[in-house]
Amino acid sequence: MKLRTHQVEKPWGRTELPPVFGSTDGRRIGEIWFDAPGRDDPPLLVKYIFTSENLSIQVHPDDGEARERGLDRGKSECWYILDAEPGATLGLGLRSAVAPGALRAAALDGSIEEMMDWKPVKPGDFFYVPAGTVHAIGAGISLLEFQQNSDVTYRLYDYGRPRALHLDDGIAVSKPAPYPEGLARGAEAESILLVAGPHFTLCRVRAAADMPAALAGRERWVMPIEGTVRSGSDEAGPGECLLLEPHAPLDLTPGSHILVGAAGAL
Repeated sequence: MKLRTHQVEKPWGRTELPPVFGSTDGRRIGEIWFDAPGRDDPPLLVKYIFTSENLSIQVHPDDGEARERGLDRGKSECWYILDAEPGATLGLGLRSAVAPGALRAAALDGSIEEMMDWKPVKPGDFFYVPAGTVHAIGAGISLLEFQQNSDVTYRLYDYGRPRALHLDDGIAVSKPAPYPEGLARGAEAESILLVAGPHFTLCRVRAAADMPAALAGRERWVMPIEGTVRSGSDEAGPGECLLLEPHAPLDLTPGSHILVGAAGAL
């Protein structure tokens, strides 16, 4: 089935989005969420994110830490960069490891901005962001986010915006260290496995035959980047998403470029 979308306002969002997402009516829309009708709690969530300002410096708990706090699951996520203005950056991890007390002090006085490892980005770049990673999405970026279906975020620093911080929980679940470079991928043209678990699998393919055979018998989220995909009577293009039942057929138009995800490890 083709998933429905809804717009989410954010102080760092944009008043103009690609036409496929409809009018913002002058609101600052930062996220487009994809909803599965009839599914109360799917394990994974697809979002598009559009930034005009930096997001907060934040962190998410893992599954165990989330359950300790009365939540169903934690939040590991990944980002596929769709567009980036010149000079746009992501904050991923810290430039060097620090003690939790030093991270708290930096969050309070704002020096956490200088602690962050700000990485330049371009379309096609990919980053897996496991729970515990201190991170921030910078201004001028459009990306597709594939994540565990959880909306838990602990803000450590928010550039003076009048929103609550969550320092106790945030410091407790943070891994205040550099980001592992092996979790990032460049904009290679060939098909590639981007994430192989534990919470989800994600691959980039350009033909249906490129998709790992192990995914065919599983529920799949199909996200076109270029071209069109079809399964039965359902069709989707860029800015849309299909959720396929196990063994449902998948056809790509020539020249297509899609992301395919599923719950669990490959």
